[in-house]
Amino acid sequence: MDFLPENEEPKKKKKGFNSYWLFAILIIGLFATQFLSLNFQIKPTSEDEFFRKMVPSGDVAKINIVNKEQIEVFIKEDSLKQKKQYAEIKQNRMGSVNKGPHYSFQITSVDGFKTKLDNIQQNIPYEKLIKVNNEYRKGILDIIGWLLPIILLIAVWMFLMRRATGGMGGGPGGQIFNIGKSKANLYDKDTKVNVTFDDVAGLDEAKEEVKEVVDFLKNPKKYTALGAKIPKGALLVGPPGTGKTLLAKAMAGEAQVPFFSISGSDFVEMFVGVGASRVRDLFKQAREKAPCIIFIDEIDAVGRARGKNMMQSNDERESTLNQLLVEMDGFSGDKGIIMLAATNRPDVLDSALLRPGRFDRQISIDKPDQKGREQIFKVHLKKLTKLGENVTPEKLASLTPGFAGAEIANVCNEAALVAARKEKTQVEVEDFNEAIDRSIGGLEKKNKIISPQEKEIIAFHEAGHAICGWYLEHAHPLLKVTIIPRGIAALGYAQYLPKEQYLYRTEQLMDEICMTLGGRAAEEIIFGKISTGAQNDLQRITQLAYAMVTVYGMNERIGNVSFYDPQQDTTFTKPYSDDTATAIDEEVRKLIDKAYKRTLDLLTERRGELEKIARALLEKEILFKSDLEELIGKRTFDEEPLPVSISID
Repeated sequence: MDFLPENEEPKKKKKGFNSYWLFAILIIGLFATQFLSLNFQIKPTSEDEFFRKMVPSGDVAKINIVNKEQIEVFIKEDSLKQKKQYAEIKQNRMGSVNKGPHYSFQITSVDGFKTKLDNIQQNIPYEKLIKVNNEYRKGILDIIGWLLPIILLIAVWMFLMRRATGGMGGGPGGQIFNIGKSKANLYDKDTKVNVTFDDVAGLDEAKEEVKEVVDFLKNPKKYTALGAKIPKGALLVGPPGTGKTLLAKAMAGEAQVPFFSISGSDFVEMFVGVGASRVRDLFKQAREKAPCIIFIDEIDAVGRARGKNMMQSNDERESTLNQLLVEMDGFSGDKGIIMLAATNRPDVLDSALLRPGRFDRQISIDKPDQKGREQIFKVHLKKLTKLGENVTPEKLASLTPGFAGAEIANVCNEAALVAARKEKTQVEVEDFNEAIDRSIGGLEKKNKIISPQEKEIIAFHEAGHAICGWYLEHAHPLLKVTIIPRGIAALGYAQYLPKEQYLYRTEQLMDEICMTLGGRAAEEIIFGKISTGAQNDLQRITQLAYAMVTVYGMNERIGNVSFYDPQQDTTFTKPYSDDTATAIDEEVRKLIDKAYKRTLDLLTERRGELEKIARALLEKEILFKSDLEELIGKRTFDEEPLPVSISID
């Protein structure tokens, strides 16, 4: 698609004048001047030669006393032509008559030189006396000495002006005069994006939504014939790393229309009114390029709800948001401009931004399921040149439940780095396993010194998690457990494979709490003491228990109420009384205590299996599901697994 009006040739970008050429011309000019001034053949001589031969013969026309230290001698033209001793200096380098100076020599005293010259010329008529001129000259260093400060001042002035106006060529982002200009990157037919929909895997539904927008821009008559209007905008919503920005890049690569890309933080500036000005300039450019697409990444930086928290209110940000709302659905009635935005925090966005007519569609982009992960692995495995025979997308997808697209890309890259580090000729499954472990728990701490007593505590702690996950019906079955230290504080971790589900019953959440408390309970049963290793576990169960009581309505005393409201800020005020708060704390404590007693009973009953797994961990340091089946038998409640749950201690 041609974006230029008919019969209009594309304008060639004019190159701005480079200031460095000015400095080069000045320097060349200085040296050229000095060279030309020394263009004549000046032959060195001596003061004795001057007084003994030149003056008595009457060949000297005049002399110059330069800087009171040098004498320049001019020979008469007749003498140059007639006398052989002056044949060498008769002509200059250009081949013309050398008009002098012809000779030069140094003197020690000007007064002494003049006295000696007067004594020699006592009896010579006045009209034949040698003319004497006194001159003071500046050399190249002297010239540079007074010229250099001027050059520096000019350079500083030009630098400041370039910064103020955004460069000699009128580049974007000028710091003073162009501060209100949009910082959006424009992608059109001259700046193609290599990302296409083929590079986006695991987002089939989202791709269909945006493909429709692209198709509308390419073939508007197909829709307008039925009375359909072009959608104003689409909001991509999802957790970090799921591919929101990648999908927008793919739209830029697929669409044959100009694509403006900008971050939400680019509107925010320390100067008043800059954000609103940049919004106006962005839409002005978009109208000139229509039909086109505007993509705002991380729109929550500028689109937060207004007036929710007066203590953190920002008039400048709100004015920017107001201008954005006006431009999206004002009286102007812009046609052919589609807004596209991405955020991982839709709950903080202003409701006026989300209404139909502005962002007509909210496209949810969740973490991929098993099938989606397989498709993503297929895309990224193509970039790895040499793979082992046992490396398949299906196997890797089963090893990475709960991973987002960005995490899968990182795993593939990390696996290649691991293989290269080990000097392998191909990337194997073992390399992917190590890359997955590093992604989950962090870098392996091989040199971390752990005492045998601490290592035993860690082994029983992780074994407690494994036993609870194995014998509780609704708990997540174990995928892998290890006591190898990783990351900053992780001394061990367990990875589980839960079922893919969206609704959880009370008994399922209770089993989840019991499994998480398995490490603390195992320490108490085996050693009769507890350690700090359960810090992460306690944080998780506390959050889950409070959610069961205050959000999900799973407590008889508190009742069927939910105090969760994403549109309300509860940092300083709670939506319940102090008595209710006390009751919530009591019920949460009862719930956790009940789950802990149940966990203690289970591990006491299964103490033999607990010790068996702990000893195997101390020996092998890592156990898989197959290892547990050999040690304690198959799990009774096994079902088809999918996303992830990880316990890091």
